[in-house]
Amino acid sequence: MHIKQLQQTWRWFGPNDPVSLQDIKQAGAQGIVTALHHIPHGEVWSREEIQKRIDELKAGGFEWSVVESLTVHEDIKRRSGDYAGYIEKYKQSLKNLAALKVNIVTYNFMPVNDWTRTDINYTVADGSKALYFNWTDMAVFDIHILKRKNAAQSYPERITEKAEKKFAGMSGADRQLLTDTVVFGIPGEEKRTPEGMRRELEKYSDIDSQALKENLAYFLQEVAPVASEYGIRLAIHPDDPPFDILGLPRIVCNRKDLADIISFSNAPANGLCFCTGSLGANPANQLPEMIETFNKRIHFAHLRNVSRDAEGNFYEADHLVGDVDMYKVVKALLKVQQDVTHEIPFRPDHGHQMLDDLKKVTNPGYSAIGRLRGLAEIRGLELGITRNWQ
Repeated sequence: MHIKQLQQTWRWFGPNDPVSLQDIKQAGAQGIVTALHHIPHGEVWSREEIQKRIDELKAGGFEWSVVESLTVHEDIKRRSGDYAGYIEKYKQSLKNLAALKVNIVTYNFMPVNDWTRTDINYTVADGSKALYFNWTDMAVFDIHILKRKNAAQSYPERITEKAEKKFAGMSGADRQLLTDTVVFGIPGEEKRTPEGMRRELEKYSDIDSQALKENLAYFLQEVAPVASEYGIRLAIHPDDPPFDILGLPRIVCNRKDLADIISFSNAPANGLCFCTGSLGANPANQLPEMIETFNKRIHFAHLRNVSRDAEGNFYEADHLVGDVDMYKVVKALLKVQQDVTHEIPFRPDHGHQMLDDLKKVTNPGYSAIGRLRGLAEIRGLELGITRNWQ
């Protein structure tokens, strides 16, 4: 009996990534997840630029397994301005990727801010550093630093009271550090400022979750048939964290959201990036059951763990230790892999900054050794599961 394995990949932010392709090869990854971060959001990825990245990876002994991410322009998310033009550019980028045989494309539909944390150097019990999200710190930034209109209404009274006390006791350096963390964004891309974020948030003042979902549906109805025609598999990433923040609606948070997204287009390309860290931050999400439900629509997986508290705060735990049952998750994904003809790639998403990496400047969540540990643990878990099936 032949058991098919998941494809083991690694995220790389390009030539300026502190983690080199040679480092990644030694970690044991089989493929690379990357993007053309230097191209402005919404602009076409030319064949020349795509080929350049393919050649860089080939020189390091790798293929480009997954695009993460081909960013959706804010005009498309709001369905305003030149959204139609940006959708046409998106289609052209998909065609160019397909022509060069890069056929899995991850994207997200998070308004304004991508992933959001309040601490990127949270010390866990063993002394390594993790990423952390805390609602009180989020309220400090939102209410007292960003000064978003009516921001206090977005939080329970106990959180606003704690935030007020905490802000009063923070130094200027503490406030700047929190600001830099919340607006950090994606490595290699333009950094936001609170002023710029405030302007972008105002553009969403009339867009609620229903309107945003309608805009996503429109985007998928335009793009997914083209992706299918050219052999591309689309993989939408869940919102991170999977809750409304900064007054913005989040629409990729739970089972119903994912079911809605699949219903927006029946094109085979329309699928999911199943991120166990993002979805796992919501205690209502039962991840193994969700994998069984969405099955062949899972085109890519991010495997990481989270540890939540009663207030909804969470930090990113070791890959096999936390509130996500990684054994059941990997087992469920492997069952899906047996039912499809293509490889389903996964990457060890994030990792603790640890050992020698504590002395280095690294991209938050993307240091080498913590992800190497995560990849090794997941590879061992996968081998144990599949050997038991033989």
